[in-house]
Amino acid sequence: MTTLAPALPLLRIGPHTVRPPVVLAPMAGITNAPFRTLCREFSGGKGLFVSEMITTRALVERNEKTMQLIHFDASETPRSIQLYGVDPVTVGKAVRMIVDEDLADHIDLNFGCPVPKVTRKGGGSALPYKRPLLRAILREAVAEAGDLPVTIKMRKGIDDDHTTYLDAGRIAVEEGITAVALHGRTTAQHYGGTADWDAIARLKEHVPEIPVLGNGDIWSADDALRMMRETGCDGVVVGRGCLGRPWLFGDLVSAFEGTGTRQAPALRQVADVMLRHATLLGEWIGDESRGVIDFRKHVAWYLKGFAVGSDMRRRLAVTSSLDELGGQLQELDLDQPWPDGADGPRGRTSGNNRVALPDGWLKDPYDCAGVGAEAELDTSGG
Repeated sequence: MTTLAPALPLLRIGPHTVRPPVVLAPMAGITNAPFRTLCREFSGGKGLFVSEMITTRALVERNEKTMQLIHFDASETPRSIQLYGVDPVTVGKAVRMIVDEDLADHIDLNFGCPVPKVTRKGGGSALPYKRPLLRAILREAVAEAGDLPVTIKMRKGIDDDHTTYLDAGRIAVEEGITAVALHGRTTAQHYGGTADWDAIARLKEHVPEIPVLGNGDIWSADDALRMMRETGCDGVVVGRGCLGRPWLFGDLVSAFEGTGTRQAPALRQVADVMLRHATLLGEWIGDESRGVIDFRKHVAWYLKGFAVGSDMRRRLAVTSSLDELGGQLQELDLDQPWPDGADGPRGRTSGNNRVALPDGWLKDPYDCAGVGAEAELDTSGG
């Protein structure tokens, strides 16, 4: 078991101290209020937990679904919201709305989403290639944010021939961004291959003025400690590693505080968390059945590595009530210990994808004419 040196760096995001320096990555359809509640409970309220991605145009237009997504529990502090947008004016309006209506305490801007429906419109991880547009968005957001800290999350670039992270990091510093998070993969990699932690180290050297957070291939608390030692980054952003494992944040707190304890719950404890997760979703949505249906996508992550037959997995994947879910969970061999290898990779692992981009996107990194208003219309969050 590894340990971190006693001199743990202090991560500050504007006026907010994040201790330990651990951030829940925004994940569309995942990091809603119920999941953030679970992660916070296991961490004892320590760390920073970011909302799922919010489209700026949908927020400005007060889309009903979007207004629900920006809801924070009263116990959440600081309230952290991630925005996605491609139009500086619309991004500015969204930030001003957040400030004026006291909707959050921290704003993160998404430039890391690799999903084709986002990148083909010039958004997400495609956008930093257009340096002037990136600068305009950051300038507008910081100007409208007032005292609220603004951070960004990004990838290395579009592919190995079109990296953007060093230029984007320098632009972020120049425009007053508080911190940058780097996922050590390109858009082309999607979630495949291995994250390039060396790129995180290079970014840290390139922008020493602000905190740099590392993201990618953190599957355990020891991975987080190792990333910080090897890259010199100021904190870690945890995404797919916590899918079906909200207690990972308890492990992270223990690791950074040097207690060395790690959670390896038996299936009985995992089943209890599953039922609570589904219950919280139903309460948040306002409909038990819809909450259980939304929970279905989490089932395989929670049960990864456990001996659960294919027939039972299929039954769990079509449950529509808490009683049904609870009854089926009780049919499992709940005395199973935490499986060997279940701490490893989970979630999407696809890679080597052809990147969907607007026509002619790569011809000139300073020609921003290819980004249209339609890139703002997608309210799904990518």
